[in-house]
Amino acid sequence: MNIADYKGIWVFAEQREGKLQKVSLELLGEGKRLANELGVKLTAILLGNNVEGLASTLGEHGADEVLVAESPELEHYTTDGYTKVICDLANERKPGIIFIGATFIGRDLGPRVAARLSTGLTADCTSLAVEVSNGALLATRPAFGGNLMATIACPDHRPQMATVRPGVFAKSTEKNTEFVVKNVKVQIEPSDIRTQVLEIVKANKEIIDIGEAKVIVSGGRGVGSEENFGLLKQLADILGGVVAGSRAAVEKGWIDAAYQVGQTGKTVKPIIYVACGISGAIQHVAGMQDSDMIIAINKDETAPIMNVADYGIVGDLNKVIPEMITQLKEIQEA
Repeated sequence: MNIADYKGIWVFAEQREGKLQKVSLELLGEGKRLANELGVKLTAILLGNNVEGLASTLGEHGADEVLVAESPELEHYTTDGYTKVICDLANERKPGIIFIGATFIGRDLGPRVAARLSTGLTADCTSLAVEVSNGALLATRPAFGGNLMATIACPDHRPQMATVRPGVFAKSTEKNTEFVVKNVKVQIEPSDIRTQVLEIVKANKEIIDIGEAKVIVSGGRGVGSEENFGLLKQLADILGGVVAGSRAAVEKGWIDAAYQVGQTGKTVKPIIYVACGISGAIQHVAGMQDSDMIIAINKDETAPIMNVADYGIVGDLNKVIPEMITQLKEIQEA
């Protein structure tokens, strides 16, 4: 392998039923920053069937080039199909770096692509940097249960790969107008895919994306019960926000796993984050520490959450929250 032959940054543009996943646009924003530092091209890879209409959105969010691979065999995500197409393109065009969102699909696809290309993969990254001198990717992620941050490099193999959690980076605020869309030839047969999608059954429930919420009222073990989460919802409603929870609350069945904040949940960056009965373990803090304002309500004034909170309220949340609701209503009615 001649490492010097591998140049450029690729972002896998994940789409589901013709809708782009927000992590792909976030990765384009960060990828553009890194591509500018290296002086290389940023490419978005779009796979699917009848999805070319999404290419302009990818270009507007920072891609210099959008490679569109369309085939009936790519209508629905399959590990075999998507891996083959991406690896064929990578072997032909030799990108230096590939980024994939750490979604359910990305966590399945990333390792398979890395293994097929005989390269390394840093999973669930929270920070990315490059060395301009040699094009090395420095990917940082939590390690040892979140007790330390490890920066990982892949000096001897290309492409360098990383999966990145949704919500870690911001989408570009500048609209890009100079980009090229290219349709690439897909060489894939039904026999290349060892699984068959017979039916897609959606859960019969509406899930709110807490990653997009401006205000989040989050509860932990200290909330005490599922019933007490109703109190959190009252506060969230009056603030125009949503309710979330820590891993402990999810494990106790008080709130759906889709609303879990933290290292094993989602990363959020709301304007206001109200932490109720949450101790502040590093695994949880990793998912909300970049919130604009953090308000902590806890009986324990020495709880770790107080160290990251902008405002700490020491007291029983069953008394504090009703008082907050009362005062907020008075402000709104004034």
